[in-house]
Amino acid sequence: MTADAGSGTTRASVRIRVPATSANLGPAFDCAGLALSCTDDLEFTVTDGGLSVEMTGEGAGELPTDGSHLVVRAFRAACEELGWSPPGLRLSTVNAIPQGRGMGSSAAAVVGGVFGAWALCPDVAEIDLGAVLRLADRFEGHADNVAACLHGGVTLAWQGPGGPVAERLDADPRIQPLLLVPGATLSTSAARGLLPDAVPHGDAAFNAGRAALLVAALTCDPDLLLPATEDRLHQRQRTAAMPDSLALVDRLRGEGLAAVVSGAGPSVLVLSRRHPQDDHVDSSDGVEVRRVAALTPPGWRLLPLSVDGTGVRVLSGAQVSSS
Repeated sequence: MTADAGSGTTRASVRIRVPATSANLGPAFDCAGLALSCTDDLEFTVTDGGLSVEMTGEGAGELPTDGSHLVVRAFRAACEELGWSPPGLRLSTVNAIPQGRGMGSSAAAVVGGVFGAWALCPDVAEIDLGAVLRLADRFEGHADNVAACLHGGVTLAWQGPGGPVAERLDADPRIQPLLLVPGATLSTSAARGLLPDAVPHGDAAFNAGRAALLVAALTCDPDLLLPATEDRLHQRQRTAAMPDSLALVDRLRGEGLAAVVSGAGPSVLVLSRRHPQDDHVDSSDGVEVRRVAALTPPGWRLLPLSVDGTGVRVLSGAQVSSS
């Protein structure tokens, strides 16, 4: 049951839905993100004591089911921030976001855990997205993924005087994200460890221009997506960690498709465009979907998705503040 704080009724259970995300989007390293229509559903229930974690779907049988589970750790960190100590917790998840593939699974876990605590805490009237962003960023360390998971759509994130700040933009409705997901995983820390401490001024200027162009391409002119997703700062530098991914990016881009490494990889994101002839066909059967499917290597999954325009939502109906 749920109720607004102050009503005299304790929120005993809440369901949260969190979307996958793709960060960087080529040139906008560590600042741009896109929410995707691939989601995890999390149910939190306050109990009389102890901890119970149940999982189905992606990560089941692999992720921990004790207090080291990332959702549980984020939930407890948020409880500490709120000054609230529930006696016990039961967490039940249905996961669709692939783990360790550059699709924001850790950001979704952190945002879900923080939201779960915020929505259940009896002393909180509504969820403050700004406060959640700051806490999740301190906990997870990647504001670009967190911002997209929180707000949906296209997001830009940066560090302000008081911590991370995010701005949400509407994606052009013609854009369709296509994810190519390999069987292999890659940790974000391993991928980041290959990046140099300094980059040439010319490369930095190139990426700044492309990142600015990317905003126009994503929001109003998808015809610009191929040049707008060019990058010189981080993708090629990580080839040693994911050679197959970079080879696939090159192959797709050679065919005129706006392909980039999704987040830290190894998945590949294609920012495809739906054409007028796609209006009466399923989203999994458009012109560019078929082109990408023909180029998908054996052992890779093709996930035709859409942009998630909502971001995280509390399915039990708690109020959310954007302050």
